[in-house]
Amino acid sequence: MLQLTAAAVAYCALVGGVFLALWSYYDRRDHARFEVERRKTTFHCRRCDALYSAPAGTDLAPCPRCDQSNARLSF
Repeated sequence: MLQLTAAAVAYCALVGGVFLALWSYYDRRDHARFEVERRKTTFHCRRCDALYSAPAGTDLAPCPRCDQSNARLSF
């Protein structure tokens, strides 16, 4: 009877390890994929008073409404 219990514990540990590995893989993959989309630079158009964003690291970006090139906001 002890061998059946040990086999059941080993099986549960194996299944738990597989789920933990899958969770870790997909969490890291999603974090890397969407990190670029989360990091944005905010801009304010001086001509049409619109707020918009662009990818991080952009210093000048055209306004989507009026095409005026604007510098990023700094706080």
